[in-house]
Amino acid sequence: MATRMERVQCSYGSLDETFEIRKEMFHGQQYSQIYFARLHLMRTLLYSLVPHWKPNFPVCTVLELEEDKECVIVGTLYKHMKLKPCILDEYSKQKSVVPLVKPHNFMHSDDYLVLEDESGRVKLSGNIIPPSEYVTGIVVALLGKESGAGDFLVQDVLDAGLPPQIEFPLKSGEDKYVVLVSGLRVGSSTFNPLQFQLLVDHITGHLGDEKDKSIASKIVRVVFAGNLVEIPQRLLNGQTLASTDLTIMSDPIRELDILLSQIAAGLPLDIMPGHSDPANFSLPQQSLHGCLFPGSSAYNTFRSCTNPHCFELDNVRFLGTSGQNVDDLEKYSDAKDKLEFMERTLRWRHLAPTAPNTLGCFPYTERDPFFIESCPHVYFVGNQDKFETRIIKGLEGQLVRLICVPKFSETGVAVMLNLRDLECHALSFGTNSAHNNAE
Repeated sequence: MATRMERVQCSYGSLDETFEIRKEMFHGQQYSQIYFARLHLMRTLLYSLVPHWKPNFPVCTVLELEEDKECVIVGTLYKHMKLKPCILDEYSKQKSVVPLVKPHNFMHSDDYLVLEDESGRVKLSGNIIPPSEYVTGIVVALLGKESGAGDFLVQDVLDAGLPPQIEFPLKSGEDKYVVLVSGLRVGSSTFNPLQFQLLVDHITGHLGDEKDKSIASKIVRVVFAGNLVEIPQRLLNGQTLASTDLTIMSDPIRELDILLSQIAAGLPLDIMPGHSDPANFSLPQQSLHGCLFPGSSAYNTFRSCTNPHCFELDNVRFLGTSGQNVDDLEKYSDAKDKLEFMERTLRWRHLAPTAPNTLGCFPYTERDPFFIESCPHVYFVGNQDKFETRIIKGLEGQLVRLICVPKFSETGVAVMLNLRDLECHALSFGTNSAHNNAE
């Protein structure tokens, strides 16, 4: 007779209020105001750091620069890119007989950086600040001097660094797990229902021996990081749809609801919208409406969340996105891997620096919701090509577990994280063999 196991409990607190669009209204405003809000916020922060960084140099505005006078300037970076897509080019492509190849990355050796504040802008030169590592929208402090050519020769760079972090809770000795999944793409050609059913059965304790079920009983939450469904593009062109097309459009959501309700019946879960989901395109994406999930939303364990998503489990702070911020950084800058892009966003203290330049976002007027005020303990990004993870450290003792969550529909891999020590590993599910594999 099988022994009865009780699921481990865990305190949960949502911190998504920052990303919820409530009082903000769109009145045709432009995006300059979010840049001004970002500059004001970050400049105040950097001004407080400059006396410890370069105490013997004056702080100037762009307009106050003098030739060969060393000083510190603070402003927003703009990256001039030769290959950056232009709306006029898009128009010309439609008229062209030969389609142009869309490059994976828009960088070019002729790209250069400009720093601007309210008073003016100046072109940056020197090898200290390589254009390949930076993007438009970052606020930095620079030490240097104006050259005879009118450029600002950069001698040193200061970014905001990792933000302050709440203390990591004392180790209780009890294992508690969080499962991160992304890129289900229910309705796509790559979605494998059996593969996902294996995942559901594993985390709900219906698969494996007593040891597997014991581990499953310690899973306190499942987070789905975007791209839950995929609706055929041919149905999304604004045309009038036939009743059969409406059925095709709603079938993936209906199937997803059935799958999620199996999990919600046994343990808490969060769902985040992604690029392919029926949510607003621009960041922050608002939570998917509960009416889309009549089965799952009937359970109090089901939570529809924003993208980005911030929450705490037993005072361990999580921050995650469905991948758009990192994917956009990859198009306009260079790094050795996706984890390095993630680390840069934390050190720049900005979750989506390329918004609104190349990444769609709501035109905020008085605040920038992507500014990272508090350093998370776990920072995850969904819909990546492969599972990657590492821990980074800050100057004030901050420790952050970075996690790239792979597309489940293509890899069959989910990620399992232990709240006790932030150790994580991949859960790999395959249907080619008679059993599932867990790494």
